[in-house]
Amino acid sequence: MLSYIGRRIMQLVPVLLGMVFIVFMMIRAIPGNPAQLILGQQATAEAIATMNAKLGLDQPWYTQFFKYLGGILQGDLGESMRTRLPVADEIWPHLAATIELAFFAIIIAIIIGINAGIISAWFQNSWFDYIAMILALVGVSMPIFWLGLLGQWVFAIEFSWLPTTGREQVRDPVHAITNLYIIDTMIQGRFDQLWQVMRHLILPGVALATIPMAIIARMTRSSMLEVMRSDYIRTARAKGQKMFWVVYKHAFKNAVIPVLTVIGLQMGMLLGGAILTETIFAWPGIGRYIYDAINFRDYPVIQSSILVIAFIFVMINLVVDLLYGLIDSRIKYD
Repeated sequence: MLSYIGRRIMQLVPVLLGMVFIVFMMIRAIPGNPAQLILGQQATAEAIATMNAKLGLDQPWYTQFFKYLGGILQGDLGESMRTRLPVADEIWPHLAATIELAFFAIIIAIIIGINAGIISAWFQNSWFDYIAMILALVGVSMPIFWLGLLGQWVFAIEFSWLPTTGREQVRDPVHAITNLYIIDTMIQGRFDQLWQVMRHLILPGVALATIPMAIIARMTRSSMLEVMRSDYIRTARAKGQKMFWVVYKHAFKNAVIPVLTVIGLQMGMLLGGAILTETIFAWPGIGRYIYDAINFRDYPVIQSSILVIAFIFVMINLVVDLLYGLIDSRIKYD
């Protein structure tokens, strides 16, 4: 197991290096000069040249790349061109906000999606099966921005049940310890704030969970239908075992591998693809952080943020691969 983990981590090195190089080159193809955006449209050519020299943008691209790469190897993610603060200090509060939102969304997607898929396979061709698969198709096809705006109009404006934007109440802000507000409020024993944090999570979390929920439901149903036709399932039913235990204990255990793969991929996608949800609900996550950095051509922020997201994505895939062996004893990592 340890040797397998070591090999996988070594394989991640060229992947991350290639990603750093591609992102480095692509963001420099974006039109616009960071110095011009920082100084404003009225800045003189001399001021822009001075700012370019200060930011190191007057150097050849390969010099900039190897300088940035050397900083990464030393744990330095660079300095924001806009705020002049270390990216490593700025990025965590935004990343924590996205992690909290993504985990909330994936939990909703897993609970509803897996059970909907199992029940649809259990009662194949029933009214529940047809309705669940139609809703899953709608969920995959529905734009997140439309669903988010609809949720705001119905639950926040019409009924005033839930807040429309943000992570917390402006009048009673959360004292950040880990920047994961659910954990922070529990550490401080502020269960009134915990309730408010949960209320702020519901609308963006449900909007973000819609597509993963639909994909998980469809994959679970497909995998369960294949397993339900197996001989050992018919044997378990012939022995008189209750159908609930046959489905959830025997069938789902052997159908969970492809579902787990989809969950891992969707979790990675949520971390990097929540920008629409974060924009609609004014959620101060990593997606909005990158979006604002792109507008200001803040190269170090863009590069480092994408690097962090890519690292988390590949680590999630590694964890999913290791879970295969824990779930299915036939899978060995020798």
